[in-house]
Amino acid sequence: MLDIIVEVFNDHGYEAATLELIAKRLGLSKSAVYHHFTSKAEMLELALDQVLGALEAVFEAPEALEGSALERTRFVVRGAVRVACEQRSRLTLLLRLRGNSEVELQAMQRRRAFDARLRRIFELSLEEGTLRFDIDPGLAERFTFGLINSIVEWYRPEGDLRPDQLAEAVLLFMRGGLRPEGMAILP
Repeated sequence: MLDIIVEVFNDHGYEAATLELIAKRLGLSKSAVYHHFTSKAEMLELALDQVLGALEAVFEAPEALEGSALERTRFVVRGAVRVACEQRSRLTLLLRLRGNSEVELQAMQRRRAFDARLRRIFELSLEEGTLRFDIDPGLAERFTFGLINSIVEWYRPEGDLRPDQLAEAVLLFMRGGLRPEGMAILP
């Protein structure tokens, strides 16, 4: 049920998604929907909690907390790409939040915590010498999440690219960009 509700939220926007639209898509009466959920806000909270919980699990795993910054970065990127691929519709919902309700504000706060955690890993990477000195850790974090978050727009599980292959491609891109190995971008 929640998968279909998330589709309705993504198709119409959370604010515009009425109980009538949700019930119709589910093939239920409005009262039957309320038998399962107390409110539209609860539906949103449950959907967001699934994707946020999956991302929190990545950032709270020992591999994200211990070891070199480079190893931690690799682990976090692989995990975040996996979550993006496995929970595309819920991540899309999270990325479209505007902060118009308490549920949205809380979800956005949890999302900002990921930004801070990845930024801190990049700061450690800079200290270790595994991040370019001319890249700000905050920008590195934004670019990384921008790249990962864009996956929800085009990735299709039925396609040829598996999440682990995609994660390795993201890491390869982060390491060297689009230039051939050893080739300078500018002379």
